[in-house]
Amino acid sequence: MTNLAEHNHEQSGAPTGRRSTGLRERKKAKTRAAIQEHALRLFAAQGYEATTIEQIADAAEVSPSTVFRYFASKEDLVVSDEYDPLFPQAFRAQDPSLSPIEALRQAIRATLSDLTPDQLSAQRHRDFLIVTVPELWAASLGNVTRTIGTMAQLLAERAGRSPDDPAVRALSAAVFGVMFDVMLRWAKEPELDTVGELDRLLSMLDGGELAAALATKPSE
Repeated sequence: MTNLAEHNHEQSGAPTGRRSTGLRERKKAKTRAAIQEHALRLFAAQGYEATTIEQIADAAEVSPSTVFRYFASKEDLVVSDEYDPLFPQAFRAQDPSLSPIEALRQAIRATLSDLTPDQLSAQRHRDFLIVTVPELWAASLGNVTRTIGTMAQLLAERAGRSPDDPAVRALSAAVFGVMFDVMLRWAKEPELDTVGELDRLLSMLDGGELAAALATKPSE
């Protein structure tokens, strides 16, 4: 019986380890989400400047050191976005026959349509804080740079070009400009149909000179 038990333990050791790791990661993700949720709620109720890390920790029932374990700074509680990886995944999953802009529009619809009303509300409040609190705007500039770089990389992949290609850089900057404009408006207009507005404005970039340039492979 002992040998059998040892054999079973050896056979099931790896899967159990993977399950334990998965459980820990899910618990960490849940804790991180809860901390950010309470932080955004307090920022909305009493203002960003007036809210302390201690208050956030109390609301989330963790210690201040735990807050800083998940978020490097108070600003990071706002500018850190757990949904950032979802868009590239959705974009790369689009039909290869779609143009870069068409794939972009489909990916945005897929990403935003999957969010619950509460998640959309939290996202809108994050955007509002970023554009109204100077220190958050400054802290978000790194995200701006990364977003433009990610956009260029995704468009370049689909067009079979380099991210440094002039047409790729121009189109990625135009796309970011559209997204940024809608973000600013959404922060001030809660009822704005962000998915519909993004789709409408991005459609205006399709079929133009830049889109046509990317539709042609470099060797053609």
